[in-house]
Amino acid sequence: MGRKSTLKEAVALKYSPPKDAAPKLMAKGRGLVAEKIIELARKHGIPIQEDPDLIKILAQLDLEEEIPPSVYQVVAEILAFVYSLNAQWQERNIRGG
Repeated sequence: MGRKSTLKEAVALKYSPPKDAAPKLMAKGRGLVAEKIIELARKHGIPIQEDPDLIKILAQLDLEEEIPPSVYQVVAEILAFVYSLNAQWQERNIRGG
């Protein structure tokens, strides 16, 4: 009975180079709001990355605030993964590969 129920947390980032110097926090939430963020991401084919430590940092930001330099490397790795997935999807679906 000593188990503490933890609410799901989620954040959403947007990065539009060269307009944005760094990715920005576009949504954040816990519980039902987090579930809605995840649901919308899935609905729109947006890849989801689970990283509780990163979420703790990003959830402290204000909406539309750029991510701090301390997480650039981690977010860059996630973006590289997402770009790779997008390229693979385009190869299979657009070019008939």
